[in-house]
Amino acid sequence: MLELAGIIILGILAQWVAWKFKIPAILPLILIGLLVGPIATLFTSDGTKLIEPIWDGHKGLFPGESLFYFVSLAIGIILFEGGLTLRRSEILNVGPVIVKLITVGVVVTFFGAGLAAHFIFNLSLPISFLFSALIIVTGPTVITPILRNIPLKKDVSAVLKWEGILIDPIGALVAVLDFEFISSVGGGQEFTVTALIEFGKIVLFGFTFGFTFAHALAFAIKKKIIPHYLLNVFTLATVLAVFVLSDVFAHESGLLSVVIMGMVLGNMNLPNIEELLYFKESLSVLLISILFILLAANINIEDLMLVFNWKALLLFAVVVFLIRPIGVFLSSARSGLKTNEKLFISWVGPRGIVAAGIASLFGLKLSKAGEPGAEYITPLVFMIVLGTVLLNATTARMFAKIVGVFLKTSEGVLIIGASKVSRLIAAYLKNNNRHVVLVDNNRNHVNKARDLGLEAIEGNIFRDQLKDNIELNDVGYLMALTGNSDINKYAIDKFKGQFGEHGSYRLITSEEMKDPENNPEEGLFSQTDDFYKLMELAEKYPGIQEIKIKDKKRYKTIIDITKEDADIIPLFIKSPNKKISIISSNSEEMDLIEEDSFLAYIGKPIDIEEIK
Repeated sequence: MLELAGIIILGILAQWVAWKFKIPAILPLILIGLLVGPIATLFTSDGTKLIEPIWDGHKGLFPGESLFYFVSLAIGIILFEGGLTLRRSEILNVGPVIVKLITVGVVVTFFGAGLAAHFIFNLSLPISFLFSALIIVTGPTVITPILRNIPLKKDVSAVLKWEGILIDPIGALVAVLDFEFISSVGGGQEFTVTALIEFGKIVLFGFTFGFTFAHALAFAIKKKIIPHYLLNVFTLATVLAVFVLSDVFAHESGLLSVVIMGMVLGNMNLPNIEELLYFKESLSVLLISILFILLAANINIEDLMLVFNWKALLLFAVVVFLIRPIGVFLSSARSGLKTNEKLFISWVGPRGIVAAGIASLFGLKLSKAGEPGAEYITPLVFMIVLGTVLLNATTARMFAKIVGVFLKTSEGVLIIGASKVSRLIAAYLKNNNRHVVLVDNNRNHVNKARDLGLEAIEGNIFRDQLKDNIELNDVGYLMALTGNSDINKYAIDKFKGQFGEHGSYRLITSEEMKDPENNPEEGLFSQTDDFYKLMELAEKYPGIQEIKIKDKKRYKTIIDITKEDADIIPLFIKSPNKKISIISSNSEEMDLIEEDSFLAYIGKPIDIEEIK
């Protein structure tokens, strides 16, 4: 009981440390696991580990095959949660690159790393290629924390995110096929036929079970067959059932099944999908915390000494500085990515939970079977995992600046609220080449925005999901445009530090509108117009107008007109070079005005002849 409680406590403590110092949680988790596991044998009086997952074969926290089953199910749940976060809209511009990364990139890593391990450590080819199959995967749980605080173009972030999630089951499948080869007795032509049959079964049952059960669960949710209070746990039970059932029909197809199931559900118009995702995220944090400590603690000190030499450093250098860049550049050839963006993607390739988890599973099984060289699998993979995470966590931001992908000015705009006014404003900004994201918990508003081709997220700002969204790293402006003044103020207070680098604005309240002298610093657009006035004009004049401003004097005249005419509200200043600047409610400020600029406003057309 003490060991089990200790794992959970240490795991959550490691997660907190990771959050506090903005590093991937995998780093403190593995270090803690090594400290209470193999390293502890160096200072305990009887030379035993403080936490021992398995000892004497059938004793410990997880005797017999229990650890393998627990790891398999936990990884399945984590991959399902990852699949839920995938959106088709995110890969419209970089889809071909991602497809090549999970095909061409996989081939390059598999053969390159396999041959490197074979010649450097003199391992057999089957064991070498099993190692290379395991390090194919990157992983969203380690990429997201690294990229979260680096302002990048959305395309670069999307490539790394999608690669991390989609490549997990692919790496697992390749590792399974290699494992089947090593375990098979025949080999040769017999293996070729067996491998093709096994691969076909895995793909067939993986896609079939994932797609079918996703639609079945979606039907049950839409028809409210499942009560709301059971939705999260019922979904969890369904994921476990799909994983196990798929595995019964085709061994090791469960991982693919749950990823497909998550992807299908994540791209369907389902009620409560954000609530479901939030529950799965919390569960994944707990499972990851337990898994990494268990797997690291299960390593023996003798295993660590196997890779405590120059050969391991050489293998690490070949994998990270040679094989990864070759795979990325081949995969992104003739794409829209620039050379500096390809270099950054090449640099950021940390390995994650699937690599460590499956390495432990297969490494232990093959070692027990007496396979020569199998004892190298787990420590080599953990070496790659720890090394890549540590390297990327400490240098990714600096490397982004060196190669020039670090966005010095974050011009993206995050709009809280997706009402008709917000959609009009977002469409105008998008048409003027600004990255705009709308956030609303009203699904109808979000769907209308998406129908207009706008990027919209169904989310609750009272949760932390926006802060974890790496596709918002290029956002530097925040506009709170909801009809609830308390929500607007809360959004400014919570997100201005992360998304309001260049400006955080909110609509004034009805009370503030009555007292123009008490104009809030973050007030937006006008001292005398609130959300309801904007909505009224949006219904009456559903479009955003532009009028040319020759100089600051004309701007002052136009602003005076807007104050006198209740049917005109100024929104933006567009400079001659098309740069958009937000107008604050203190519209007397004219620092942004250049000769031949444009004023964008909502309301009735202004008669240019009235303006002298």
